[in-house]
Amino acid sequence: MPDIIGIIHRKRDGHELSGTEIDWVIEAFTHGIVEDAQMSALAMAIWFRGMTRAEIARWTTAMTDSGRRLDFTGLGLRTVDKHSTGGVGDKITLPLAPLVAACGVAVPQLSGRGLGHTGGTLDKLEAIPGWRADLSTVEMAEILTDPAVGAVVCAAGADLAPADRKLYALRDVTGTVESIPLIASSIMSKKIAEGAGALVLDVKVGTGAFMTELGEARELARIMVELGSDADLPTTALITRMDTPLGRTAGNALEVREAVEVLAGGGPGDVVELTLALAREMLAAAGIDDVDPAERLRDGSAMDRWRSMIAAQGGDPDAPLPTATHAETLYA
Repeated sequence: MPDIIGIIHRKRDGHELSGTEIDWVIEAFTHGIVEDAQMSALAMAIWFRGMTRAEIARWTTAMTDSGRRLDFTGLGLRTVDKHSTGGVGDKITLPLAPLVAACGVAVPQLSGRGLGHTGGTLDKLEAIPGWRADLSTVEMAEILTDPAVGAVVCAAGADLAPADRKLYALRDVTGTVESIPLIASSIMSKKIAEGAGALVLDVKVGTGAFMTELGEARELARIMVELGSDADLPTTALITRMDTPLGRTAGNALEVREAVEVLAGGGPGDVVELTLALAREMLAAAGIDDVDPAERLRDGSAMDRWRSMIAAQGGDPDAPLPTATHAETLYA
């Protein structure tokens, strides 16, 4: 039987872990046999030493297989998901999911909480009174097949890639977030388990992103696209700048307000531009090339989908959003 101390030593000293060792450590960590302190040490060793392509692929598969997989093929829908590696003010998922749904493609979006300095999509949406992130698979299917909705943004169930759920939280408090192998395997294990028909990645690069250099961002994008291909999940990636915050706001309720502005046909130009670029990429992944997402912003149908999506998850799209208890004006 593999030994966790020996595995830590091997990775610390720069050796490649075997498939058997990776399978064992992920399963043992999921079931509490490998302790948080030990996995933290291994994550730090990976941060320093990296992983080979074969190690990343096996690590991703092991985390995917640590839980169950969703399957939306029986719904008779074209499904596409999107994932961003995160940045300050990145609220793109909020207007993007209902926009793509308004174009005729179902969007099963499993999102996360804040990680490092980046805000979490679920945290932002929870600023809406009544909105809930935890949905059952049956509820997800009902919302996706509802002709008035077609998009859902929710948390991954506890049985979906549970190894990643544990490791995700651990990386956030151990200084091991900015690691290409750990980022790639974390994202792709969840997305493969999610069961969408295709995936579009928004890989951020710049001073406000986890990948600050273009070469790093390209490497991360390449690995994730290859991991998707390995799992028969058609995957494409856009590399986008994160040297300045997206839009004009950063903060949960503030970003929801800005997303609604975009859906109403306004909003900051950079948010609109990136939302439309990702929408077109998602539509192309679903085989749709005769729909202009910009028209769906102009005619109000994307806003209609937003309101229906929020209501379907218990939220009140008309309720006032919370405001800060303290404000201070800084003059230029």
